[in-house]
Amino acid sequence: MFFRQLYDAASSTYTYLLADERTREAVLLDSVFEQFARDSALVRELGLRLVATLETHVHADHVTAAWLFREALGSDIVVSARSGVEGATRLVSEGDVVRFGGEGLTVLATPGHTDGCLTYVTLDRQTAFTGDALLIRGAGRTDFQQGSASTLFQSITEKILALPDTCLLYPGHDYAGRTVTTVAEERAWNPRIGGGANERDFAGYMDNLALPHPKKIDVAVPANLRCGKPESGAVPETATWAPIVTTYAGIPEVDAHWVHDHASAVTVLDVREKDELTGPDKRIAGAQHVPLGELRARLAEIPSERPVVAVCRSGRRSAQATVILRESGRKDSANLAGGMLRWNALGLPVA
Repeated sequence: MFFRQLYDAASSTYTYLLADERTREAVLLDSVFEQFARDSALVRELGLRLVATLETHVHADHVTAAWLFREALGSDIVVSARSGVEGATRLVSEGDVVRFGGEGLTVLATPGHTDGCLTYVTLDRQTAFTGDALLIRGAGRTDFQQGSASTLFQSITEKILALPDTCLLYPGHDYAGRTVTTVAEERAWNPRIGGGANERDFAGYMDNLALPHPKKIDVAVPANLRCGKPESGAVPETATWAPIVTTYAGIPEVDAHWVHDHASAVTVLDVREKDELTGPDKRIAGAQHVPLGELRARLAEIPSERPVVAVCRSGRRSAQATVILRESGRKDSANLAGGMLRWNALGLPVA
């Protein structure tokens, strides 16, 4: 199975991308609204077909991107039948299986942090995604959103820790940079529920955490009850000056055909060295020339009334030029995808 663990620094949320390597069908667990561009770019660049986004629960610290993915890619939205959300396309319960290609995840109902908490387990029972029910050396808080220390104790001990000792556990969050644990580790070393702790030990620990409420709870919970759909029902605005595609590396790019057809509406900025302009890759007629190493010192020379498309031989140096332009305040700038190599491969005119 293909696997990637992704991270949102603002909320310390882990998002997981899983795929069947043969069919390329994929699922995404616990997506983050602000990371939609990053995660959709990864799906696109890897040639995957996203069939579903899965939620482990209704989050209180970030807004899901499930609705955005459904609008963009047609993926199903999978949540607990006990979550109370509107707009999901599949409500699941204990024992259901979410399939993608020849792979699948079995649903365990693990309430206690919220009523609708789920743990997803691979078919071989060697990997589980525990959301906020069981964290690495911790557990999800139980002081709001239908939380119950008693219920969570039962969920963890009877469901999650009943998995094989070697089962890898991937949490919904970690605030100390830890990425993965195992059933055996948590049974032995988890300070809240490990080491032979009973329900009274666990409840005593959980009931005295005295944590502040999540900063985004008043925004996140209502939004997540709509599967992340904005109140306006509108997709967030993107660049309007060109059909920008943001890469997984975070670089905004524009296709060579579009640049050719709209050459008069943009400034094409060639950031190669001078000798390359007369080399075998040629150049785009009318392009302004500023070598990458001089760009920061010569930003004032670049016209401000038009968007800027940076170009180099392969699109790598111009990607960094795009970063420099945007950091300087030139938000209407993008990289020419593939550089002169792609331009020439498409047979577009050169000077």
